[in-house]
Amino acid sequence: MRAVIQKAFGGPEVLEVAEVERPQLLSGEVLVRVRASAVNPADIAVRSGAFPLLGEPPFGVGWDVSGVVEEAAPGARYRVGEEVYGMPFFPRAATGYAEYVAAPSRQLARKPATLDHVQAAALPLAALTAWQGLVDLAGVTKGQRVLVHRAAGGVGHLAVQIAKARGAYVIALASEPKHAFVQGLGADEVIDYRTTDYTEAVSDVDVVFDSSSEGTRALEVLKPGGTLVTIMEHWNKDLAAEIEAAGRRFAGVSVEPDYAGLEAIAALVDEGLVRPHVSATFPLAEAGRAHELVASGSVQGKVVLTVD
Repeated sequence: MRAVIQKAFGGPEVLEVAEVERPQLLSGEVLVRVRASAVNPADIAVRSGAFPLLGEPPFGVGWDVSGVVEEAAPGARYRVGEEVYGMPFFPRAATGYAEYVAAPSRQLARKPATLDHVQAAALPLAALTAWQGLVDLAGVTKGQRVLVHRAAGGVGHLAVQIAKARGAYVIALASEPKHAFVQGLGADEVIDYRTTDYTEAVSDVDVVFDSSSEGTRALEVLKPGGTLVTIMEHWNKDLAAEIEAAGRRFAGVSVEPDYAGLEAIAALVDEGLVRPHVSATFPLAEAGRAHELVASGSVQGKVVLTVD
């Protein structure tokens, strides 16, 4: 099968399409014929060596996949022909930019019926990050005030929608050119973080969803008992101690495969409450170009690789 691999750390040029062995299944696993695979900032950090999560190359990057079950081992939850999506094995290697991916069936869920594979592939890592932070950890409920950083980005644009689906009042931070996009997601307020100090414009927030390493600035807007959900500083014990000493809760998110979360997200999608936004698609052979675009920081929503 074809898969994108790298033999060294470096720029997008180290990504190459190679012929590799098709994965062999273990009990409870399924072999997915991948139709699409999304590109995440984590992929870029791993590729470059800035975040050496997978050790030394060679390896294949990529986790988000959507496709069709081609084979099912004994004990698997799905049958051949079913459409599934997920982010198997994260944070270990999955080699998601490939024609086939083998995964434990409980790390996948049935694809949302109202999405095609390109749209579905845009969901798993970003949507699970938002879901596990806002729902599992912060327990966002109706009427709460939620502040979302980088609200137009891959995780942020889904966090806005998930918070709204939970009945929250959502305050979104985004640059002015992206305001119309974020308002279209359902945000109740949108603040241009480049021209406005949000700590002076916002107060009495129940949950801050931080994807930009803002650290203790959350204390300036969080009400007593409020929760800082951070996806960038989940290892920061000093930050956790300072937040909790100030009478707030610290919730660090390190996203993990979760079929129950994927099923809940799929239900919101099929109810029309959540919709992933795909800014661009590239064929598998142009994974390097996709990495360049994501690394530019200008993308609204997600970038997805298509696998023929």
